[in-house]
Amino acid sequence: MPNATVPAVKRGWLALGAVVVGCGGYLAAWPVPFDPVAWSPPPAPSLPPNDALAKAERFGRDLPGPEGIAIDREGRIFAGLKDGRIVRVARDGSAVTLANTGGRPLGMQFDAAGRLIVCDAAKGLLAVPPDGSIRVLSTEQGGLPFRFVDDLDIAADGTIYFTDASHRFGVHEFRNDLFEHRPSGRLLAYRPDGRTELVQAGLYFANGVALAADGSYVLVNETWAYRVTRVWLTGERKGQSEVFADNLPGLPDNITRAPRGDRFWLALFAPRNAEFDAMAGKPFLRKVVARLPERLQPAAVRHGIVLELDDRGAIARSLQDATPESFSPITSALEHDGRLYLGSLWRSELAVLSLP
Repeated sequence: MPNATVPAVKRGWLALGAVVVGCGGYLAAWPVPFDPVAWSPPPAPSLPPNDALAKAERFGRDLPGPEGIAIDREGRIFAGLKDGRIVRVARDGSAVTLANTGGRPLGMQFDAAGRLIVCDAAKGLLAVPPDGSIRVLSTEQGGLPFRFVDDLDIAADGTIYFTDASHRFGVHEFRNDLFEHRPSGRLLAYRPDGRTELVQAGLYFANGVALAADGSYVLVNETWAYRVTRVWLTGERKGQSEVFADNLPGLPDNITRAPRGDRFWLALFAPRNAEFDAMAGKPFLRKVVARLPERLQPAAVRHGIVLELDDRGAIARSLQDATPESFSPITSALEHDGRLYLGSLWRSELAVLSLP
């Protein structure tokens, strides 16, 4: 009997060895759809904790992923959802559908004519008038199609400044852009005469957009670089860019100008991830990690963070909630009538905080 079991045990070990070799070969050599480069992030800064966002009230229900928020002249709240709907949300939580883009509406803002201008990650830059019809404004620039239209702000002359987060990867492939870490994002301008112009290329996941109160510059978030960049639109420095806020403590998502014109609200998707920063200089390791199931990859920590930046890019104050029940990740923060409205890519509701 013992002699009969030896071949079976041997076959078992051989099978196990084949599985291990196969898994090792997969992790080391299976093709990935990105070409990563090495980079060197600065040490993450500390951010003194507080629980200011714990006081935020939640409202709305069955709203899958209300990332971007817009408020019209009547003070009504609108949000774009993961299922393509753009809805008007009442304070009692009820929602009425304005339109369905058939894509993924993200950043949005009303223009002077009362149209809702929408950055749809999949469909491009759109205009939605009050009747809910949809007009496509722009889908490419310079022969390069948009892959991930993300956020916008509208200047006094009607120019729409908006971002294409990555010209390589779409909304469902954003992790490829993260692992690759190449500057594939663009800041663009849609002019009132219908022209779409390139304002700034070479951005590391071009995300939120906010104009200065006087229109002299535009800010654009570079999520993977942990910074906000300023591009000058007027004056002697017109066309030049510079870092506005650097080495942020988290991943900057959307940014909006506060009613007090020299301040900006910056939503941080999550705090910096030490494990991912440790892989920054190791492109091969990032390929290996990308081949793992997503649940085994470095993940965002649930921690709500909104920063108030002054006109020099310094942090004037932070609003946080680090509890497991926090409203997070926060992807947008919009101040209106003494309240700060919060959107989220993953939550199914909105939140609002009364500001002191």
